[in-house]
Parts: sequence; C-alpha cells; structure tokens
Amino acid sequence: MLRILLFVLVIANVASAIGVVYARHEHRQLFVDFKRQERQRDELNIDFGRLQLEQATWAEANRIDQVARNQLGMAFPSADETVVVRP
Repeated sequence: MLRILLFVLVIANVASAIGVVYARHEHRQLFVDFKRQERQRDELNIDFGRLQLEQATWAEANRIDQVARNQLGMAFPSADETVVVRP
C-alpha cells in the first residue's frame, strides 16, 4: 500500500513538473510573439505618421494651385473674363 502511494506521488510530481515546463515554454512563446507584434505596431505607427505628413504636403493649397496651373493648364480668370450674375 505504501509503495502504491509512493508511486502515485512520484507520478503526480513528474506530471506537475512537466506541466510547469510546458507552461513556461508556452509563456516564452507568447512573450516572443507579443514583442514581435509590439514591434510591428510601432513600425505601423511610424508609417502612419509618414503617410499623414505626406498627405498634408500633397493637400497644401499652394501645391494644388501649382498642379492646377502646370499639369491642367488652369489659371484664374482676368477681370474682363469675370461675369457677375445678380439675382
């Protein structure tokens, strides 16, 4: 009877040790994945900031005016070309 109890306790101890090893291994894998995703988040935030800056640059009024004049051939009408319509 004592041997059976000792055997059960040894098996329980080994199973517990295996469980601890597995839990630590899983924790390490999840931590590595977490750090990788944090790094990816930071890179995406940097890219987003660059894109916002680029969008602000392309949307400036003088840039739009320059593109309208150079690429589209647009210009402000002169005073004699302006017609005022009154109701």
